Amino acid sequence: MTSSTRRGPYICGIDAAMDVVSGKWKSLILWELNNYGTRRFGELRRGLPGVSEKMLIQHLREMEEDGLIHREVYREVPPRVEYSLTEDGKSLNEALRPLGEWGTKRSARLAAGSELIDQAFITPPRPR
Repeated sequence: MTSSTRRGPYICGIDAAMDVVSGKWKSLILWELNNYGTRRFGELRRGLPGVSEKMLIQHLREMEEDGLIHREVYREVPPRVEYSLTEDGKSLNEALRPLGEWGTKRSARLAAGSELIDQAFITPPRPR
């Protein structure tokens, strides 16, 4: 692992963790590698609809620098590069699991609330 360009010193552990996972796609890259194992660049890109090539390259480089992923380059023609989680990446994924569960529950709750709001606008008022 190379020396990190992260800002530090940190106020607390959450500050340090959020510095490493900040970025729209990083937690999704962690999830993709955790669920599907070693992936090539194209596989990652297809698994993350909406991510640009430039942003995926940037996030992968930062995550490699932070020791979250391993980049394996095979010296063959055509060149092949594979990405996988390191132990730090796996442990970070485990730490993020409760956050994902919280997000799933919150999304369901908000969706149920918006359905109630939608019904209020669709259902005509009852006569008094």
